[in-house]
Amino acid sequence: MSAPHAPHPLRDRCAIVGIGATDFSSNSGRTELALAAQACTAAIADAGFTPADIDGIVRCEQDAVRHNDLADVLGLPTLTYWGATGTGGSAPAGMVAQACAAITSGLARSVLVFRSLNGRSGTRFGRGRRKNLPVGGNGSYDEYFLPYGLMAPGQMFALIARRHMLEYGTEPAHLGAIALACRAHANANPAAQMYGRAMTLEDYFASRPIAEPLRLYDYCLETDGACAVVITSAERARDTAAAPVSIRAVAQGADANQQPGLVFPALMRASLTAQPSARTAELLYSRAGLGPSDVDVAQLYDCFTITVLLQLEDYGFAAKGEGGRFAATGALRVGGELPINTAGGNLSEGYIHGLNHITEGVRQIRGTSTNQVPKAEVCLVTSGLPTATGALLLTATR
Repeated sequence: MSAPHAPHPLRDRCAIVGIGATDFSSNSGRTELALAAQACTAAIADAGFTPADIDGIVRCEQDAVRHNDLADVLGLPTLTYWGATGTGGSAPAGMVAQACAAITSGLARSVLVFRSLNGRSGTRFGRGRRKNLPVGGNGSYDEYFLPYGLMAPGQMFALIARRHMLEYGTEPAHLGAIALACRAHANANPAAQMYGRAMTLEDYFASRPIAEPLRLYDYCLETDGACAVVITSAERARDTAAAPVSIRAVAQGADANQQPGLVFPALMRASLTAQPSARTAELLYSRAGLGPSDVDVAQLYDCFTITVLLQLEDYGFAAKGEGGRFAATGALRVGGELPINTAGGNLSEGYIHGLNHITEGVRQIRGTSTNQVPKAEVCLVTSGLPTATGALLLTATR
């Protein structure tokens, strides 16, 4: 009989001990640095720390705020580690992984992970734009797609959604069920941009098409705001002010035949419905010693409704091709089989490139969510698709 595998070196070695967020709006009236400072200050205070306790910073590589900018405005006296990883929505889980690696290797004791953006009043990530790019110009490979009318991420995900419909019989109402679940949760969250703005399936179908088959409410919000978390060692977490949440496992992953560039080249895969989340899920569960049946609540990256549907399948909650029908059963709402995006997610809370999914995951494990899942002990949090992705499992500390 073979010997049992040793636990992964990062399993339960680190914990999130502080979370912070700004308000979410369409016009913050503040710089991205001011937003980052506000969220990070709140996270430090939530942990019961002072700036002197923070010696590491990890940022998204697309964030306009640099580590030295943030260290200066926060007054961090000692910075022994800084790093950046991932583009946009693919970054958050990888940012947490990098922070954990820094802490367990002794490069830092406590690390701030943040994302700050003026995603509506400033850079609008979902907007199509003209570019004059030479072939091989900036490594995005946009020059091979923009001239043919593929100019915005929503168009790419519309093609993926249509392919899933053709292959598996997925219906627009299945995507609508995902949008409605996120909106219902936002309606109970005073911090959400869509707080108090109820939506019915009729409202969903009445919304204008943007890139068929995707409608307005299949799209995430454009948001000004910031979120941050403080990560430290499990040992140090025992003495923090707020209830620590253990990082059971974290994983990043890409498919074997990963395409180059930023986003659009993912359309050149052999199958549009095959995503790196399937491989990442296998790796994550293996590292955690857990499986989909152990997950009580999930914060699934939802730049578009179709990304949730794909992840329902890839993370083992529905068979391949059955994600839409699973969503239509009501399973995704609090009280259902798998409540998701309990603060409203990117679709209805705010689009902070998925860092807000991590802060809500912490609230669920702490028992402080506005849509609390009873006895939630394991929360799955995923990052964006389609080029590469990441995910983490949060659990109550023991």
